Amino acid sequence: MNQLKSREPGSVALPGTLSASLRAELIAFRRDLHMHPELGNQEFRTTAAVKDRLEAAGLAPRVLPAGTGLVCDVGTWDRKRPMLAIRADLDALPIPDVKTVAYRSTVPHRAHACGHDVHTTTVLGAGLVLADLDRQGLLPNAVRLIFQPAEEVLPGGAADAVEAGALDGVGRIIAVHCDPKVDAGRIGMRHGAITSACDRLEITLDGPGGHTARPHLTTDLVTAAARIAVDVPAVLARRVDARSGLSVTWGRIESGHACNVIPQHAALSGTVRCLDLETWRDAPDLVHAAVDEIATLHRAKSTITYVRGVPPVVNDPAVADLLTEAMTARRGPYAIEDTEQSLGGEDFSWYLEHVPGAMARLGVRTPGDTTRRDLHAGDFDVDEHAIQVGVELFTAAALIDAAPTP
Repeated sequence: MNQLKSREPGSVALPGTLSASLRAELIAFRRDLHMHPELGNQEFRTTAAVKDRLEAAGLAPRVLPAGTGLVCDVGTWDRKRPMLAIRADLDALPIPDVKTVAYRSTVPHRAHACGHDVHTTTVLGAGLVLADLDRQGLLPNAVRLIFQPAEEVLPGGAADAVEAGALDGVGRIIAVHCDPKVDAGRIGMRHGAITSACDRLEITLDGPGGHTARPHLTTDLVTAAARIAVDVPAVLARRVDARSGLSVTWGRIESGHACNVIPQHAALSGTVRCLDLETWRDAPDLVHAAVDEIATLHRAKSTITYVRGVPPVVNDPAVADLLTEAMTARRGPYAIEDTEQSLGGEDFSWYLEHVPGAMARLGVRTPGDTTRRDLHAGDFDVDEHAIQVGVELFTAAALIDAAPTP
């Protein structure tokens, strides 16, 4: 078997581990990104920072046409074999950073509260390590780095990256996502669906309005909005297989300005999430029908805006096994744990419409820490040891994937 192929820890060392100096540099790089978060399609500073560091390593990154995001090939492409791609996302969230740390966000109401600064740093670090291995003649085939914008903006920047040619020459793609429920030093893996579909739903209701003393003479939009909020999820639960996990959850409901006035307008917005790909394809028609039925019952005129988001991320078994093999080579089989399918959405799924791929959950919880943290929360932070783990996972996967078949 080729020496880059799978091995138990303790045999001939797989190259591509992280030096102490590069580890310190990457932690500093992540903290700089954390202090300067940028929203989707506005990641100009972040793009420039990644581009400058890759160019300093002698690489030739290409900025995507919209001006944010970039791709970069490391090594020489053996055109007889497709490349492995490693993907990161660049954008932050429109929420305040409430942590008390030296690297707290300097931008009001902006925070890297989903770990994209870690994703970016791990892929950058992997690129730097692989570039060094390539100079030593230890990288048998090129690897594509993809730094995409706007993961948090439906339907996601991945589709734009694909359209710009990010997958040209790519045969498989891998990624990680921070998980505050998994200890740093470990990853969570799963065959099949690991995330869910996620769409955005906006509903407006209109009626003539009137006095609260005479609701029978008008359309009671407050009641109509309340019934839609409660009954649409209930109706859908009886129209699809419960195993599909179709879920409507509201994030906003607004109506009225005075206690004795029935308003002329009401609005609701929320998300539609689904575990199952086939049910996701039917979801717009199902939701439209449920909303229309309930609005009609209350004599309200409804307007529905259903924004397609992302399908589920469905891990290809062979690519998931590549990540498992890579983590085993680095840290042993006990550094891998099974993980569940979440109801979170991830636009990594758009890449998987074109090539097989897999996403691992990267542990970012300090072992022994009992503080409960979650993604998309203003106090979200990570154990920065996860950066080294992510870099070494990616480099091992790249080397195993690129190794010539004996």
